Amino acid sequence: MFPHRADEDRSAELDQTEGKGRTVSKKITDTLLPTTMIGSYPKPRWYTRYNLAGADLLEWWKLEENWHAWWDATTACIKDQELAGLDIVTDGQMHFDDYGGGIGSFVWYWYERLDGFTKAKLPNPLARAIEESADGDLSQAAWMHNWGGTAVTGPVGRGIPGRLGEMHQAARQLTDKPLKVSVGAGPPNLTYHVDFNHPDSQYTEARRLAEDLVPIFNQDLKDLVAHGAEFIQIEDLGAWMLALDGKNDWVLDVLNGWIDGVEAKIAWHCCLGAGYGNTFRAVEDALPRVLERWMAVNVDQFALDFALRDMADVKALEMVPKDREVQVGVIDIRTLYIESDDVIVDRIHKALEYIEPERVYLSTDCGLKALPRFCAYEKLKALSRAAARVRSEINTGAA
Repeated sequence: MFPHRADEDRSAELDQTEGKGRTVSKKITDTLLPTTMIGSYPKPRWYTRYNLAGADLLEWWKLEENWHAWWDATTACIKDQELAGLDIVTDGQMHFDDYGGGIGSFVWYWYERLDGFTKAKLPNPLARAIEESADGDLSQAAWMHNWGGTAVTGPVGRGIPGRLGEMHQAARQLTDKPLKVSVGAGPPNLTYHVDFNHPDSQYTEARRLAEDLVPIFNQDLKDLVAHGAEFIQIEDLGAWMLALDGKNDWVLDVLNGWIDGVEAKIAWHCCLGAGYGNTFRAVEDALPRVLERWMAVNVDQFALDFALRDMADVKALEMVPKDREVQVGVIDIRTLYIESDDVIVDRIHKALEYIEPERVYLSTDCGLKALPRFCAYEKLKALSRAAARVRSEINTGAA
């Protein structure tokens, strides 16, 4: 239904991406090995009592207390990143509520706003399937139930707007640094927690639901660009379906439909799950088996988790074509342990054995929201220090 990435070569020397309806600047910063974080950041403690709970952001902002709270929290998040030394910052996703899994708002922000989805927290269908299997991983089922599930019991529609453009426009005023916008979950990912066996379900399969969501989510990205966004990172775990069933290529088509015609630099983060630090264990070692197929998605950059497995899968970077970049995860967000500079430098060195530094951004494995703010901040400072050391090594070697 949606076009795969074209097979034409794209010159690595060009600073322009030319594709279907897209001619956009690729370069975000001149810094070698630029540092960033995936997207979310811990809420300031005083801000934890502020939750949108499904409200339209612009309606919620009408109360001056709410507006100033969001503005001040976003300001603090961006300032932490600047002080930590990051080269590219995000707004920290202060619109995420404190739902199950630490980062449950990743999906609930959309379930609560899209027409057709139940707003109540239902049993998670993935967890139920695990519980019903003979050898199910019950600890996996537990944290998935903590996230909860939903069902689609009416026609799917936009419902309450996500207001991503308005948030970006506001956050853009708070920093002179390049600002990346993290957007997720997306259409494939949102199907994971939908109960297709619900008695009132309007859908019987994930593919049809994901395809029906694409026009809504594609328009959200175009609205972001209209509000000034230049660097968008889509967040979606749907492509792990390829590791579970090789016939799920439709996921790649849906991802291409989501970003079709969006005039911005686009990265894609397909993480390994982060429910209170827990991964989707069934796909922890799947990256080398699926990464080559992911190249069919028409993005400029892939953001990949490596740190949690101590860079075990980093050789897979050899599969990434010369015209693509990678955000290499060198900070493990699934632990409170703050890595030493030496550990992070070693992780960077391992990545650079398989990909040129000119194509590498350095990042966290996933969002930092579930961590204490102290740990998140110190991890980012260590990332910046380690990146500076490796840049110095490279510059000294080239002298």
